[in-house]
Amino acid sequence: MIHRSAVIDAGADLDDGVEVGPFAVIGDQVQIGAGTRIGPHAVIMGPTRIGRDNRIFQFASVGEAPQDKKYGGEPTRLELGDRNVVREFATLHRGTIQDQGITCIGNDNLFMAYTHVAHDCRVGDHVILANAASLGGHVQVADWAILGGFTIVHQFCRLGAHSFCAMGSVVTKDVPTYITVGGHPAEPRGINAEGLRRRDFDDAAIQAIRRAYRLLYLSGLRLDRALEALDTLAQQAPAVAPLAAFVAASERSIVR
Repeated sequence: MIHRSAVIDAGADLDDGVEVGPFAVIGDQVQIGAGTRIGPHAVIMGPTRIGRDNRIFQFASVGEAPQDKKYGGEPTRLELGDRNVVREFATLHRGTIQDQGITCIGNDNLFMAYTHVAHDCRVGDHVILANAASLGGHVQVADWAILGGFTIVHQFCRLGAHSFCAMGSVVTKDVPTYITVGGHPAEPRGINAEGLRRRDFDDAAIQAIRRAYRLLYLSGLRLDRALEALDTLAQQAPAVAPLAAFVAASERSIVR
């Protein structure tokens, strides 16, 4: 299960069911759960904890030191959940003490080739980063968000659940729950209706979310007034409540 050419530090802790390919390097303070497969030439540095049944392809770099000039070798970490796929040349970096010291990634995510998750990011479940999509430091990405190829997200931005960033988007503000954005800089383009249908949102919920989009983006209301209208709509249509809550909590302001 472990190729004889792989280099594994004595301080690494690998479950008996882990597979490690030729010339892979696994450093000190790395924990890897059962069923995870590490491809040839992949490099995993610690402190890093990797869960079960992940697939890390060749030449990926997981748990390396953050690309932050303030980083001074402090013992920060990366946590990767279960059933994630990390494709070729993807880079997932540890946190910094300027934040909470951890980069945290959930379950069932897909990081395509050349994607980047910077220090202190928090990524939920069922997220997709298409080829070369990149997250700056401290970015938060909620469940089911999709980032098209070559999407760039500025540090400290938040991407809401079920949001969608079109190919080549440059995101410098928060992307609300359910919203599709595109362009440089990214601008609102509607709701992610197809994604919602795939996730079993019924027609009534999708129509309510469309009404919420019109209130937020097409009504001409100031943001505070639009938020009041969203709160009222959410009392009648619970599917709108996550969108209203996301907008209310935004500190960078939203793409608008």
